[in-house]
Amino acid sequence: TSSHTRVGILNNPSSKIKEDNTAIARGILAAFLTQNNSNLKSFLSKLSKEETAKSLAAGTKIVKFLIPGMDGDAFEKKYNTLGLDLIKTQQMFCQEVLKLLPGQMAVISNGR
Repeated sequence: TSSHTRVGILNNPSSKIKEDNTAIARGILAAFLTQNNSNLKSFLSKLSKEETAKSLAAGTKIVKFLIPGMDGDAFEKKYNTLGLDLIKTQQMFCQEVLKLLPGQMAVISNGR
């Protein structure tokens, strides 16, 4: 509820990282890098729905889920150029530094 809260996401997938199984992860990263906070929150809510994941797995393009007000061009350009190396690096950090098992989730807080 605070306007002073920051959120970050690190990916820790349990399966082999490929383009066809990282659509949501790449969508989240592209949105974080290209959108303002209000659009980001709404888009992330939409991406977190089970029906969105099923639709993406069935082949729907992620741009179909953009919300009004988003910078679609900037998002699409970033989404299409994000490599898998960033997700692999995040996975390695989660497992080597944070000691998480593949696919394990955690919440990390650095508050006052």
